[in-house]
Amino acid sequence: MRALTVRPGEADSLAIMDVAEPPVEDGEVLVEAVSVGLCGTDAEIVAAEYGEAPAGSPVLVLGHENLGRVVEAPSGSGLAAGDLVVGFVRRPDPVPCAACASGEWDMCRNGGYTEHGIKGLHGFARERWRAHPDALIRIDPGLARVGVLLEPTTIVAKGWEQVDRIGRRAYWQPRVAVVTGAGPVGLLAALLGVQRGLEVHVFDRVTGGPKPERVAELGATYHSETLPDSGLEADVLMECTGVPTVVVDVLTHSATDSVACLTGVSSTGSLLPLDVGGLNRRAVLRNDVVFGTVNANRRHYEAGVAALAAADQGWLSRLISRRVPLADYRDAFERRADDVKVVLELGAAS
Repeated sequence: MRALTVRPGEADSLAIMDVAEPPVEDGEVLVEAVSVGLCGTDAEIVAAEYGEAPAGSPVLVLGHENLGRVVEAPSGSGLAAGDLVVGFVRRPDPVPCAACASGEWDMCRNGGYTEHGIKGLHGFARERWRAHPDALIRIDPGLARVGVLLEPTTIVAKGWEQVDRIGRRAYWQPRVAVVTGAGPVGLLAALLGVQRGLEVHVFDRVTGGPKPERVAELGATYHSETLPDSGLEADVLMECTGVPTVVVDVLTHSATDSVACLTGVSSTGSLLPLDVGGLNRRAVLRNDVVFGTVNANRRHYEAGVAALAAADQGWLSRLISRRVPLADYRDAFERRADDVKVVLELGAAS
């Protein structure tokens, strides 16, 4: 069967290869791939910035954002042929650590976890794959066209869950939320903020194209100026770019008692002038909280499904700017000015 692969550590080794059918040891549920979403992580793996093949394999099958259809499943699994499913990206470490043992593999304590299409496990960009029932979540057929957005939605679902939990430390009535970055993760973060009834402001550098349109359709406000220039002081800040200067803006421009969630992964080596004493003074005197978040567990997948089901399906569909056949994978990785989310199609959604 066909699969989209890379040789980890070898830049621009992206290729379609014939690979073996997934072994039964991978799981009792056989899934036919429908689509995989592409993101910055995939591009960085293609550029050999990181990525780890499974033990004994010279290649890594790409793809962590996924949607598939069940071909066969064991009785009693809660799944049946024809069900639409999304596979969890991260799997618990084999020890397991206390967090993984409790089902919170996103908070793995020892780093021994694996991740499909990223670290030690083949990804979902192949015609068929297998998983155990507890590594899958079923989604409603009504989400067939947008279900591939679930994995990035889980990232911000986790972020918002943590924001809500931190906010309950004391009296707190957030009113204004800022999201930096209007890529797929930023737009989905904005969606969840709007669903919470907050006044949402989205910051990005572009002045035209689909991103301002998608923000306006949400009923949120789009900004092309910087956060400092806007004069806004938000109760909640969701940083979704990883751009160091933007991260500093988020840390230094917020309301009292604010909560800032960092979701963007920055490249290392950026040196910026920063008044650490002033930053500390501000955080202490204003009771500010800053935290980072990555990956998601089943609870966040369930929250993501609920958020997608409650959203306008037309708006979600418009987040997917291009649907590209697997055979044209090189075109899919060519970044275009009007791209928001590019999806590789491997099979029919219905």
